[in-house]
Amino acid sequence: MKTYKTSFFVLIIVLTFSFKSLVYGQSPSKEFVVMIDPGHGGKDSGTPGTGRYKATEKDIALDVSLALGKMIEQKLSNVKVVYTRKNDIYPTLNGRTVTANKKDVDLFISIHCNAQPGKKGTAYGSETYVLGTTRNKQNLEVAKRENSVIALEDDIEVYKDFNPGSPEAILGLMMAQEEYLDHSIKLARYIEDEFQTTAKRKSRGVKQNIFYVLAYTYMPSVLVELGFLTHKKEEDFLNSKRGKGLMTKSLFNAVNKYLDYLSVNADSPTFVEEVKTKQSAENITFKVQIEASKKSLETKPYNFKGLKGISKLKQGDLYKYFYGNTSNYNTIKDLEHDAKQKGYTSCFIVAFKEGKKIALTDALKSIAN
Repeated sequence: MKTYKTSFFVLIIVLTFSFKSLVYGQSPSKEFVVMIDPGHGGKDSGTPGTGRYKATEKDIALDVSLALGKMIEQKLSNVKVVYTRKNDIYPTLNGRTVTANKKDVDLFISIHCNAQPGKKGTAYGSETYVLGTTRNKQNLEVAKRENSVIALEDDIEVYKDFNPGSPEAILGLMMAQEEYLDHSIKLARYIEDEFQTTAKRKSRGVKQNIFYVLAYTYMPSVLVELGFLTHKKEEDFLNSKRGKGLMTKSLFNAVNKYLDYLSVNADSPTFVEEVKTKQSAENITFKVQIEASKKSLETKPYNFKGLKGISKLKQGDLYKYFYGNTSNYNTIKDLEHDAKQKGYTSCFIVAFKEGKKIALTDALKSIAN
């Protein structure tokens, strides 16, 4: 158990330094790392489209992903590209996220093609998703299709805490990644704008949804649907050399604009000055957020499955409930484990400095220093 906690803590510290933005700055010696995730692969073909082509979603996603990576490497000298797959294999959804988190990735782009249920085939256009909630029936169908490959995997036990149907679980996932969301939306907007201007395609907009690869990658992340393979003309376009080339160029332009937004230029790097003020670890405390509700509850054990030491904080219309209060990160990890054992499977650790909530990455950065 002690070895596990130490390893996990080291991993968290590594993840802390993976997010290079205007907030934290970036060392000029550190390459900006982009991970490209060609959706599906191997036994998982993705959508077959209309069936008029031998190529399926997995093939088009791989072609565009490899072309995008090559273009980035050729034109952006300070950017390193890594992939979840470079051929026709199937990395598990969990494997993709674990790889992204371990490789100190700064940006995660998952590339897919869309499908319309039924036989109409009238829907067309691109969509780019960031993590979030949705009540739109079509969007829910997209999430269901992309997440359904979990059923094909050998070890589905690793997905037991992933519950897209639970509002509490979704809230927990979003709050754990709130510091990345603005950057994800920024990139998604660039992508959809480029699809319209460079590729002259219809954009269906930037949307939010619960995809596993977005929920568990701890960096700015987007999932791109290039178009609908169930629409004959769009399927023709995405299977053509010209079509794939235009979509690749659009994605490259969007990444380049995002890097400019971060004040990172490949040929003549201009880096934001690093924050020199270091927080004192003694001023930081950790808590486990176990619940958020519009209902105000007494912080008694009988309201929280027997857990003691509950505190609450009102933010807007929500009451947020926390378990534990300690300056020791290993201790709070133990408390998080206890909370999950009690049934709070979507709970997560938050940090406070002098009574004010701060990003967990800032707190862990302080400990590392």
